[in-house]
Amino acid sequence: MSWFVEAAVPQDTLSRRFRERITDGPIWVLPGVYDGLSGLLARQAGFHGLYLSGAAYAASRGLPDLGLMHSTEVSGRAAEIVNAAQTPLLVDIDTGYGGVLNVARAGREMVQAGVAAVQIEDQHLPKKCGHLNGKRLIAADEMVEKIRVLRETAPTLAVVARTDARGVEGLDAAWDRANRYAAAGADAIFVEALESAEEFRDTARHVSAPLLANMTEFGRTPYLTVSEFARLGYRLVIFPVSALRVAAHAMETFYQALQAEGTQRSWLERMQTRKDLYSVLHYDDYEALDQKIAGSVLPSTPEG
Repeated sequence: MSWFVEAAVPQDTLSRRFRERITDGPIWVLPGVYDGLSGLLARQAGFHGLYLSGAAYAASRGLPDLGLMHSTEVSGRAAEIVNAAQTPLLVDIDTGYGGVLNVARAGREMVQAGVAAVQIEDQHLPKKCGHLNGKRLIAADEMVEKIRVLRETAPTLAVVARTDARGVEGLDAAWDRANRYAAAGADAIFVEALESAEEFRDTARHVSAPLLANMTEFGRTPYLTVSEFARLGYRLVIFPVSALRVAAHAMETFYQALQAEGTQRSWLERMQTRKDLYSVLHYDDYEALDQKIAGSVLPSTPEG
């Protein structure tokens, strides 16, 4: 339920929940969300942790995933999701939006937005989707400094360090970078674009940190289930753009039908009803709050 009609969960509480879950809990599924409504729908479905993908956020604004967003834009969308869903949110901050000072600013902004954790990667700008060719990596030492500045300037923020070295320098280099990032203070590690169950298994054997698996579609990673990732030694699984792809495909098909038929009637059975939407949005709670406020009468005073 939104912060507007109940007390907001403090950022440090959300971050503590994130760290506790990846350390002690069973494998955790973080579905990708991209706005307040998708966050509410995911929470209603029973997910108690969410993921804001840079690619999904960019696409929701009609832009490609090329590092075009700024920290203030992403933190604003993150705040919208946290305020709506009141649950731990992991936010993709790409490369940190520049150098070490930019990373420090991004970390502070994410804390102000109520974000529980951020994911930062070791690519050069302009960055690319992790499953495409042509990626360029910064030096591991520079990435270590970015992790350290997040720990120093935003200590309540959990940090997931992503390396894209698998497709650039090979698995051994990816494992070496991953362990260096963990030693620098990352709470969890994300080795991007692994290409088989064996690579996931071997990564779990070579990296000493909680691990995140990226179960994206139409990429280099085979389709593994959550239980399979658990058996391979992973603590987190993200489905970063899945919901947006589903929504975009449905909207594309609907718009085509509306253009062709001149009516929405054939789609009524595939729509969320007004009643169900109001239920997701907690419409009655807002009305009750409005009536409570409107019904308040201040006591009169001698001064009027």
